[in-house]
Amino acid sequence: QGLYEEALIQFEKIKDMDFQGMYQLGVMHYDGLGTKEDPEKGVAYMKKILNSDSPKARHLKFAAAYNLGRAYYEGCGVKQSTEEAERLWLIAADHGNPKASVKAQSTLGLLYSASVLKDLKKAFFWHSEACGNGNLESQGALGVMYLYGQGVCRNTKAALKCLREAAERGNIYAQGHLVEYYYSRKFYSTAAAVAKRITENDDIDVLAKTTDCLPTYVAKGVAMAAFYLARCLQLGLGVQQDQAAAKKYYSKACLLDPAVAADLELAANLGRI
Repeated sequence: QGLYEEALIQFEKIKDMDFQGMYQLGVMHYDGLGTKEDPEKGVAYMKKILNSDSPKARHLKFAAAYNLGRAYYEGCGVKQSTEEAERLWLIAADHGNPKASVKAQSTLGLLYSASVLKDLKKAFFWHSEACGNGNLESQGALGVMYLYGQGVCRNTKAALKCLREAAERGNIYAQGHLVEYYYSRKFYSTAAAVAKRITENDDIDVLAKTTDCLPTYVAKGVAMAAFYLARCLQLGLGVQQDQAAAKKYYSKACLLDPAVAADLELAANLGRI
């Protein structure tokens, strides 16, 4: 905290001459680093950078637009507006430019997957751009879209390539979907072994920070793994039957993501899994 406070003082001194200093101040005020949280002030600095004509601000505009989009989406420091968030993220994403905000490209993929602006073809486009620029979250999302034919023709080969590569790089959501795939193909011992490995580390925030993936999707991945491991243990599929352990993992799935657990339980009750 002391280091943040010292940095804040230094950035305040140079902010009028140095756009990088202004940008850092914006982030610190928005997130409350070394100072009291003041999202309005953070937003004001980001707007100054985005609207500046100075060539010295050019390299920061994509990042500023991404952060402003986040502020509008969350309604933090400004009035909430998903449409304004979309507009700003499109500026930040810059048609998939690898030197623009890759985070904005991935975020647009997520935005078009699940919000009021749902458009799976657009989601697939933006996840493809972000994945091509190295984004791990989008690589996992692409695998799922290929696997279930969402916004693109179903392609199991492409799906498994994306999911396996993303899983190897630490994407928990991709790992959870691989467990589901192995289980559906009756590779029960593989499904159980992969699921056991995933559920051993369930500190969602640490996993999200380490992989730079959203905590929500990390939790979904671990919840899927826990549910399928519980199913294997309950029925003795690929592992020795153990009702007590099954109960423990079912509970874990419910705690991590009640919606995922409820959907899978319904599928199990209907005999789909």
